[in-house]
Amino acid sequence: IQSLQWLKKFLGVAFLGIGLWAWSEKGVLSNISSITDLGGFDPVWLFLVVGGVMFILGFAGCIGALRENTFLLKFWECCGAHNADDWNLNIYFNCTDNNTSRERCGVPFSCCTKDPTEDVINTQCGYDVRLKVVTEQQNYIYTKGCVGQFEKWLQENLTVVAGIFIGIALLQIFGICLSQNLVSDIEAVRASW
Repeated sequence: IQSLQWLKKFLGVAFLGIGLWAWSEKGVLSNISSITDLGGFDPVWLFLVVGGVMFILGFAGCIGALRENTFLLKFWECCGAHNADDWNLNIYFNCTDNNTSRERCGVPFSCCTKDPTEDVINTQCGYDVRLKVVTEQQNYIYTKGCVGQFEKWLQENLTVVAGIFIGIALLQIFGICLSQNLVSDIEAVRASW
């Protein structure tokens, strides 16, 4: 899960970087007041917004997983990459006989479902939960993996994601056509000299 969060964070920073680079090439960063001058839609905004959202989601998921912060992990209500048993790879949560940790066969409390009757987060809600059968685990923790949840989200929002990518591609093609037009005009002016 953390590698997925790092990938989203990296892609978000890449989109932000591309957007900021494009703005610097256009001279927008040297004249900040031109940011508010929206004479037309600037495709750089798309890079900045998509990059910002990706970075925030990736950062929230990564920090949420590292710090077991349930507020940040609400973006992804899941547990483990594929399921809760992925926590067997962790030295504290694995179910091996030589694991003496109190967290043995458990999950971090970030995997726990919120009990609406509790005002305080129960940080021990994941203890020994993986010793129960999966149908009983569902009463305490999210049993679906984060990779599957992300794929589900992607399928549910495929039209939006595809629309964004098609929009970016069309803007790029439009930019290439305008550049080619400009090259042709420059060559025509040079030829008339």
